Amino acid sequence: MDTKKKPLFIAFSSQKGGVGKSTFTTLVASTMHYRLGYNVAVLDADFPQHSLMKMKARDLAMVMENEALKKMAYKQFTTINKKAYPIIQHRADNVLNEAQEFVANSAIPVDVVFFDLPGTVNTPGILKALAGMHHIFTPITADRVVMESTLIFTQLLQDVIMKKGETSIKTINLFWNQVDGRESTPLYDVYNQLIAQLGLSLMQSQVKNSTRFRKESEADSKTVFRSTVMPPDERLMKACQLDLFINEFLKIIQL
Repeated sequence: MDTKKKPLFIAFSSQKGGVGKSTFTTLVASTMHYRLGYNVAVLDADFPQHSLMKMKARDLAMVMENEALKKMAYKQFTTINKKAYPIIQHRADNVLNEAQEFVANSAIPVDVVFFDLPGTVNTPGILKALAGMHHIFTPITADRVVMESTLIFTQLLQDVIMKKGETSIKTINLFWNQVDGRESTPLYDVYNQLIAQLGLSLMQSQVKNSTRFRKESEADSKTVFRSTVMPPDERLMKACQLDLFINEFLKIIQL
């Protein structure tokens, strides 16, 4: 790995809570770090909840209390010989400097830094932080309120920040999340046309509604889905098409 190569800064960002930005940060970071051999760091700037910091504490406790998961974690550690990726808590207003400082002082070269940012443009420093990302991925759901706020927000990023030129942003990518196979496709067709008319980029892969898979993985203690200390179970990834999403994600970021 080239130590001089600067890491990519990536954010799953949205103006609406509950559409899955923290979940995707975890799923993609864990897949890249534990399964694909990249070195990842996460900056949790989602003040005040800092859900990723709390999730890591829960995940570690869950592994220690569960024999099957403890064996999996031990096998993983001895196979890849890597520690869990660091999650650093910070406020959004100075998060870029914090990330650069962490990368500069890291003994291990970092390939990707993921940022979990607050879900509102009113947060001090949020637009500056977003302007410092190389790639932004925005989950959308087929809900009018979510769509309206997301499209306004994405256009703001594209028209105001990217056109000013004082930005690192290379791509902004919308993608469908929580897609229910039983929902009518005309609704998605209408939104897809609107996204195209606005000149925004939409990913081809759609992540299916994974509530069932998450419940399965929590109830069945031999598998994990969303975890900061292990990658998501491959069977569960296929079931909600997260595997296809990750492939497309990797093509976009061109690491």
